[in-house]
Amino acid sequence: MPDYGEYEKAMRPEDITRLFVERSNAGDATGVAALYEENAVLAYPPGGQTVGREAIRELWEKVLAARPRFEPESPLPTLISGDIALTATLAKDGAGARAQVLRRQPDGSWLRLLDRPEFLQPTR
Repeated sequence: MPDYGEYEKAMRPEDITRLFVERSNAGDATGVAALYEENAVLAYPPGGQTVGREAIRELWEKVLAARPRFEPESPLPTLISGDIALTATLAKDGAGARAQVLRRQPDGSWLRLLDRPEFLQPTR
């Protein structure tokens, strides 16, 4: 089992996107998975879901094997209610928008609980 605790933590909800881009571009699937809660849900691949940090890590290993390049995207204003935050960006790659629900952890850091990386209708 990978050690997810060795990575820089997102101390503000907005840090998640920056850390995602840095780790993805470095090909670090474990680092990407470290941004998610243990039982997080990722709405990917299109039309499906990936549930749990380990499954998310395995998915990102496959995606990052192709060495895609991610660009920072401008965030929309973050909404925070207590220990829950909603973050979103306008996608530069034509995927519409991206949205994530984050939860503040006991140490004050933030992790993704729900992640919808695109809002396009899946093709059938």
